[in-house]
Amino acid sequence: MDTAPQREELPPAPPGPPEGEQHFTASETVRDLVIGMADGLTVPFALAAGLSGAIAANPLIVTAGLAEIAAGCVAMGLGGYLAARTDAQHFEAERSREEQEIRDYPDRERWEVSVILHRYGLRGETLRQATEAIAADRRRWVDFMMRFELDLAEPTPGRAARSAATIGGAYAVGGLIPLSPYILLAETRPALMVSATMTGIALLAFGWLKARATGLPPLRGAVQTFGIGGLAATVAYLIAQWVGG
Repeated sequence: MDTAPQREELPPAPPGPPEGEQHFTASETVRDLVIGMADGLTVPFALAAGLSGAIAANPLIVTAGLAEIAAGCVAMGLGGYLAARTDAQHFEAERSREEQEIRDYPDRERWEVSVILHRYGLRGETLRQATEAIAADRRRWVDFMMRFELDLAEPTPGRAARSAATIGGAYAVGGLIPLSPYILLAETRPALMVSATMTGIALLAFGWLKARATGLPPLRGAVQTFGIGGLAATVAYLIAQWVGG
């Protein structure tokens, strides 16, 4: 079935921005990157820093850090996969319920369409015609109700697998940043100092890039990410130090 919009009665598009309308449409991917990278930067850093105060043996710290990154990568990726699958299953369940309601109670569903359109300012004959136009095509009728009654958007196909890969990959990349000084340096104390510096710089850079990608003020995004990530890392470090004695 051809679901492309019918444009034969639309006038030609008036002139718009020369570069086209610039809207950010990758919010789900950015969210996954933020979840994976933020945890990947802070948790392995806190673990390595906490162990630095308990043992002065970089090979052991690296081994524990790599094990944590592997476990965190799998756990975070699986969490992202299950969350996306749950969203998809919820959407399908609600769509099936809406289709059933349209079959069983068409007059009630038409009234609900009118209520929604009324909120957007349609009145009288215009409201009636718009309602009938939407109800004339059952598929588009259901689409309309899903979007404007339930505020649910259809999940992107393959979203669950991509979410798992994005979160898990970002976690692994983020985790290797604070751990790399312990791999490259022989002494624990210098490795801790370099790790803290690299983690702070990475948080600032990540916040800057995230803000630039989403159209927000880059400086505010950098400071915000650094502050939140730094606070999380500090709390985790202090807990690790306290538990480790």
